[in-house]
Amino acid sequence: MGISIKNLKPRIKKIRLLDVGNPVDRVRYFPKAGFNRFWGLFSHDIGIDLGTANTLVWVRGKGIVIREPSVVARHKKTKDILAIGGDAKKMLGRVPTNIEIIRPLKDGVIADFDAAELMLAHYIKKVHVSGTVIPKIPRPRVVIGIPSGVTEVEKRAVADVALEAGAREANLVEEPMAAAIGANLPITKPAGNFIVDIGGGTSEMAVISMGGIVVGRSIRVAGDEMNEAIVNYVRLKYSLLLGEATAEEVKIAIGTSRDEKEKYFVARGRDLETGLPRSLKLSSSEISEALSETIREIVGNIVETLEETPPELVSDIMEKGIILAGGGSLIPGIESVISEKTKMPVVVAEDPMSCVVRGCGALLEDSALLEKIRLTRGV
Repeated sequence: MGISIKNLKPRIKKIRLLDVGNPVDRVRYFPKAGFNRFWGLFSHDIGIDLGTANTLVWVRGKGIVIREPSVVARHKKTKDILAIGGDAKKMLGRVPTNIEIIRPLKDGVIADFDAAELMLAHYIKKVHVSGTVIPKIPRPRVVIGIPSGVTEVEKRAVADVALEAGAREANLVEEPMAAAIGANLPITKPAGNFIVDIGGGTSEMAVISMGGIVVGRSIRVAGDEMNEAIVNYVRLKYSLLLGEATAEEVKIAIGTSRDEKEKYFVARGRDLETGLPRSLKLSSSEISEALSETIREIVGNIVETLEETPPELVSDIMEKGIILAGGGSLIPGIESVISEKTKMPVVVAEDPMSCVVRGCGALLEDSALLEKIRLTRGV
């Protein structure tokens, strides 16, 4: 059974964020646990990494079922959704003026509420498509990872989007905490764990101990800024304008932060002098130069986070090393640069791009830990 994207329409209703530490909220809302169990029979519990670049969805009992770009194609006049995810990303820079390509999230927070809601509703409905006699009803309990540096208004926006998209309960957790759980770090023990999550919109650094963040930073310098750095470098050096999608292809193909065997990539763009199309052969050493300033800023913040860390926790981190997660950690040599600057071992987590969503999934299995570390709970 397929899903019609055109049928996704925004709904308006009042949302209430609960203070789970408030006894009044507990008395008033916790009797609804029986309804939660009822809905649990007909819907999936899901974990969501609502990222600037990509959205990943984890379904309880199934694992990761969706890995799609956070991109929406929408008609400007009618506001009809034309495509979501990979299909929408293919349209970047290739659409007429009456169609807009939207990235609903920017720097880790929601920039377009309606587009984010429709994208999330599409994915929630997609994971509830059932081939069995008993249909699944898309009313899930969700855990969503959000950047640690967001404001209360930005937290509320994420919870509202999830609830408007069909969730019966939205639990928000900090991305570095979710990434640490997804990387199998012992976050509940009295020992230091240093996680660095380099995503598309934000880079998160956190020292975690006893189930809480002791020292943390969230900077809006990450994969998108790397793409922008490549565009600026090629424009200034070669007077060639690259598209955003092409810059990302260059980064993935030959992006590096160290001197290694030279690799090449042929990029195509528009010559700023003649206005005509032109091809250019770029080398990995040039891209390393283009990315150097962005990587230097990320590494500088990692060092500053370590400087603020209590000595006993630093000792633990020296023994275990710094753990890298997120798509940015896949850039060859970035772990060597961080290790050289911090004088500590650095390890890239297994499947670093899915650490946050796997952590959200693990929290759905451990209600006690979720109760302890979640930021807010919306119903």
